[in-house]
Amino acid sequence: MSAENSVMVYIQQQSGAKAAEVSLELISKARELADELGVEVSAALFGERVAAEIPRLAELGADRVYIAEDPRLKFYTPVPYSKLMIRTIQERKPQIVLYGATTEGRDLAPRVASCLKVGLTADCTDLRIGDHTQQDKEYKHILYQIRPAFGGNIIATIVCPEKKPQMATVREGVMRMGQPQPGRKAETVRFDPALGPEDFPTEILSRVLEEKTVNLKGANIVVSGGVGVGSKENFRLIRELAETLGGEVGASRAAVDAGFIGKEHQVGQTGVTVRPKLYIACGISGSIQHRAGMDGSARIIAINTDPEAPIFSIAHYGIVGDLGEVIPRMIKAYKARV
Repeated sequence: MSAENSVMVYIQQQSGAKAAEVSLELISKARELADELGVEVSAALFGERVAAEIPRLAELGADRVYIAEDPRLKFYTPVPYSKLMIRTIQERKPQIVLYGATTEGRDLAPRVASCLKVGLTADCTDLRIGDHTQQDKEYKHILYQIRPAFGGNIIATIVCPEKKPQMATVREGVMRMGQPQPGRKAETVRFDPALGPEDFPTEILSRVLEEKTVNLKGANIVVSGGVGVGSKENFRLIRELAETLGGEVGASRAAVDAGFIGKEHQVGQTGVTVRPKLYIACGISGSIQHRAGMDGSARIIAINTDPEAPIFSIAHYGIVGDLGEVIPRMIKAYKARV
């Protein structure tokens, strides 16, 4: 396969060394898209000492890794990273470039798109390959960039058929990370960053990292509350059920906006995407924005007083009732069995 026309992924770092999880998810998705197109998966990796991540990228599906290492690249800053990404794209000519829809990806991708004068779709929740006809001209095997629009009331499919690369940022957690293939290798292409002092107009003097206290993505059980919980005080029922089951506490955006719980607990289009073995939605109506972040759960239980609530349309088990009565009974029943 040619190195050109690849599906390229920008590899974001964590703590100056490790590849971010969203980048690993995108390598897996890129592998799927590249197999459909019959092309390679490439990765753009910049940093200080990041070569140790190449085997992980290879095992998840990368065929070729373009790597530039320099002590000044330990942490992301816009100017040098934009310059390197633009150079890599111009020289390697991928047909698709994917970035995580993180603070870093949302900063880098528009800079690259603006310089290259190509399209960019932000916050995608799905990517597919298909054909498109525009003004009697047919485009084959282009990227369908799929994302919620108009406040999540519709799902839009966006295409950028006329110029390449087709670029998109993709939300964390929406793409499933594939099974690594131990021993799989990728070609490593090292290049000199060739960066001068003028490429570093800003300097990071210190970094303050706050440890996450909530791990919704890694939880096997998530118990989420919505605005139907009624109050911040009533959220103790959600916490009690989650603690009883050994799960994490989630919430809808409406509950977060109402001040019932912190944003770090938010599940949905503007929060975290989760796929636990069990998801319990308590007092959540089930808007499309919320369902986008949890409809991949293995089992969904919904508790709501409204039998017509949209959440019941995706729930495996539905309970119509007052959560103030239902949850204590669930807790009591569970404790009686263990």
